[in-house]
Amino acid sequence: MGCTEVVIFMEKVPMTVRGEQTLREELEILLKRRPIISKAIGEARELGDLKENAEYHAAREEQGICEAQIRDIEYKLSVSQVIDVTKMENTGKVIFGTTVKLIDINTDDELTYCIVGDDEADIKKNLISVNSPIARGLIGKLEGDEVSIHTPGGVKEFEIEQVQYL
Repeated sequence: MGCTEVVIFMEKVPMTVRGEQTLREELEILLKRRPIISKAIGEARELGDLKENAEYHAAREEQGICEAQIRDIEYKLSVSQVIDVTKMENTGKVIFGTTVKLIDINTDDELTYCIVGDDEADIKKNLISVNSPIARGLIGKLEGDEVSIHTPGGVKEFEIEQVQYL
């Protein structure tokens, strides 16, 4: 009877250079907190009975949260594929990482979005996920194209005014 080898392929997740940098900064902060939390646990342990020691339990809980965050960030970085659009030729085509200036055909409102990975998305900062309806409708289109995109709020029609590889 032979051994069966199981190979798991992790799908790479696109991430911008800015997104990777932000995650690395968060990880650095968390790694610096580790020894501080360990020291707090040690000091709380010295206070005596651990069953009724609120400081000890609070420090252990903080340690658990910190370690979970470290694992989460390390995983995200391990499966990320960092895409630097500044090193690509600007063909006017909308791709992951580009900043797209749109004009709403019905209202003449100007909108600007940067297409980023799921973990980087923040609509308040005009960072939209590559998997959002608007980004999916824009990917592959060219500067000057008019597009109709089905969104949860209905069909939106845009003209792609500018595509920037920032």
